[in-house]
Amino acid sequence: MKNTVRVMQIAFTYIGTIVGAGFATGQEILQFFTRYGKWATLTIILSTFIFIWLGTKMMIISRRIRAKSYEDLNKHLFGDKPGEYISLIMLVLLLGVNSIMLAGAGSVFVQHLNMHYQTGLILTLVGTYLLFSRGINAILQMNSLVVPMMLSLSLLIVFSTMNMPNADQFITLNSDHSLAMTWMAPLLYTAFNLIMAQAILVPLGSHTESISVIKWGGVLGGLGVGFMLMAAHFAMSAHMPGIMQYEIPMGSIAFQLGKVVQLIYVLLIFLEIFTTFVADIYGITLQLQQRLSVSPKLICVAIMLICFLLSQLGFSYLLSILYPLFGVLGLIWSIKLMMIKR
Repeated sequence: MKNTVRVMQIAFTYIGTIVGAGFATGQEILQFFTRYGKWATLTIILSTFIFIWLGTKMMIISRRIRAKSYEDLNKHLFGDKPGEYISLIMLVLLLGVNSIMLAGAGSVFVQHLNMHYQTGLILTLVGTYLLFSRGINAILQMNSLVVPMMLSLSLLIVFSTMNMPNADQFITLNSDHSLAMTWMAPLLYTAFNLIMAQAILVPLGSHTESISVIKWGGVLGGLGVGFMLMAAHFAMSAHMPGIMQYEIPMGSIAFQLGKVVQLIYVLLIFLEIFTTFVADIYGITLQLQQRLSVSPKLICVAIMLICFLLSQLGFSYLLSILYPLFGVLGLIWSIKLMMIKR
């Protein structure tokens, strides 16, 4: 029973870490999958396989080397000095990406709740600090509450889409994009998300004694991410090409299902941003703890202050600069993880 609970916690935390602002709004899925038409079903299957394979492998290696943070894993993959430099680059990029997520939380409060931008930022930061203070188990418990809600909403949207006249468009939709772009997209997507997820998956793997628990957690987590990708792609395909004009494509679908679903969806967008943000702040703090003789709570506050200041630049501006850089680094990192033996 204890192992089953741990498996589900790992799976839910894996899913919750991958599902951030871009995933929740539908923009990531639209850009990396749905716009490629009928091929997207196959590329989502490919992404699901990579998530299962490399996510599980990352946690097993972390357990074997007793990695304290993602820097230990990077040193194991690339060697001490190169691993140290890559970890420093990752630190900068993680700070940037988490500033984007924090900006996204502020945008949710402005666009959907008619509240001030700074209110969303401050509530996210306060909640993060409170959860961080309780350690990794609090992060696991938070994801165990939020992720089942995400999966339930995905099922609701799938069932609603089945009744639409264009429900089969996901297998007939044409695309003008080249096959090279079509098949590169899922590789970039999984690489970006895996390098982000290592901030929490590395300590999660090293804190789990049973390899069997890690394997099942990785498999169920990867399948869960794949299911949510497929559910969103299925729903958005039925609304193509018109849905391309929306900044929050999944929101335009959820809002058609009534006020209650609309409110739940907005809440979930915020919680999905929040769970990813907390997990990454925890991972960054662990890395800096290895370098600084400072209280982890003080490091956490300093990191959040940097993210708060960067988030004042806005969501779209940060997104356009940092995501392509992270995608390239993620691809190099993922290839190295594929090649190394457990």
